[in-house]
Parts: sequence; C-alpha cells; structure tokens
Amino acid sequence: MRFAWITVVALAGVAACAPKRPSAAAPASARPDAASRSKANVTELEHRVARLELRVLERSAELEQMQARLDEARREVVRAMAKLQSSASRAEAASGIAEAELAMETLKKAAPQAVELAQTRQLLGNSSEEFERDNYGGALYLATQAKAVAVSGQNRVASASERGAPRAGEQLFALPLRLATSGRANVRDGPGTNFKVVFTLETGADVTAHAFADQWVRINDEGGRSGWVFYNLVGRRRGS
Repeated sequence: MRFAWITVVALAGVAACAPKRPSAAAPASARPDAASRSKANVTELEHRVARLELRVLERSAELEQMQARLDEARREVVRAMAKLQSSASRAEAASGIAEAELAMETLKKAAPQAVELAQTRQLLGNSSEEFERDNYGGALYLATQAKAVAVSGQNRVASASERGAPRAGEQLFALPLRLATSGRANVRDGPGTNFKVVFTLETGADVTAHAFADQWVRINDEGGRSGWVFYNLVGRRRGS
C-alpha cells in the first residue's frame, strides 16, 4: 500500500513538471487575410498620396496662370481705356457684353467646373461696371476679353472630348500642366503596368499632362506622342 501511494505521488510530480503543450495556433487562413487587408490599405493610401500630390501640382499651375492672365489683363485694360474711351458706342458695348454672356453660358453647359468660368464672370462684372459709368470703350474691351476666355475654355473642353472616351477613373486637370520627366520614363498606352510601353522619355523631357487615373498621368510630349506615365516620374519644369 505504501509503495502504491509513493507511485501515485511520483506520477503526479512528473505530470506537473511536464512541459505544457502549446495552444492551438490560429488558422493559417486567417494570417493571409490580415496581410491582404494591410496590403490593400497601404495601396489605397499610396493612391491617395498620389492624387493629392497631383492636385497640388494642378492648383499651383492654375494659380500661376490665372495670376499672369489677371496681371496682363489689368495692364491691357489701363492702356485700352484711354484709346477706346470715345471710340465705342453704347450699342457696341451692349452687344459685346451680350456675346460674352452667351459664350460663358455655352462653356457652363459644356463644363460647369471649368476654371475659365470664374475669370469670365469677373471680366464681365468689370465690363458692366464700366458700362454703367458710360465708359463704353472700356466696357467693350473687357467684354471682348471675357468672351476670349470663355471661348478658350470651350476649345479646351472640346479638345479633351476629341481624345476619346476617358479611361476608368480618369479625371481631367482643370488646366494642362507643363511638366518634365524626373527620370527615364516608360510611357504606356494605358494607366497601369499591364499596358504595353509605347515609347520612352529620357530624364528632363518636357511633357504636358492632361489627366490622371490613380497613380498614372496622361501626357503628351513635344512631338505630339501621348500615353501614360507613373506619377512620380514627372514633376514641375525647372524655372516654372
């Protein structure tokens, strides 16, 4: 009996000292799912960064071009005011304003978000003010400028339409961007590495960007060739 008791105690001690079995590992299928979700999140963040960087380029180009246009318009108006002060009639000025308003409405229907609309409205407002001051020459000049801006916007929108149906997710820039390649760049016939390379540009080549889709930018070079490049292979031109 004593021997049996000693045997039971010994077996209990061995069981207590035995290493614990590791707990069952998580199913192998769970780990790939988590990795896939993480990879998808990283990809989406990269796309968001690309879109934001391209929008910064776009807004910067818009501001520079609009400021240059505004400064030049003001200088021209100052010079033209004296010359046209007595050369235009009330009827001519009124007709010019009406034509500019019609051009603006046409642009608005074609592209409600066109950047040219804001400048057209401003010039038309200035034209109306000069008209109320009986400065018909100045009013006609400003109305002519407004019409020219609206027509320019119409031409830009029409040119974009002539390039054919946009790719999935493609978004036009408000204005063409004057860029240059930051490295040797393969230009593809679509926005993705699964599209074939149609030509290659060397570092520093001047290009004009018209639209983007995720991380890809649609460009054309100085020779008129067009295609898509990855967004980090283009940037602002030096001195621009």
